[in-house]
Amino acid sequence: MTNKPDPAEIDFSDVTWEKSPFSGGSDNCVEFGAVGRYVAIRDSKNPTQAPLVYTRAEIGALLDGAKFGAFDHLR
Repeated sequence: MTNKPDPAEIDFSDVTWEKSPFSGGSDNCVEFGAVGRYVAIRDSKNPTQAPLVYTRAEIGALLDGAKFGAFDHLR
């Protein structure tokens, strides 16, 4: 288990938030942002709520799983 910072203690004001081009431009998606060694994920409908913070390895595993269809059953 990796010790990650408490999201409540991180300043997210300079984060550039990105959403998937497959989101259709709506506010009904998640946004990703780089925060030093970590990647934060937030709900685009509630941008003031503290984001979830993951290591880059955790995000890599998520993206690899998505690329290879591991989550297709969730659509």
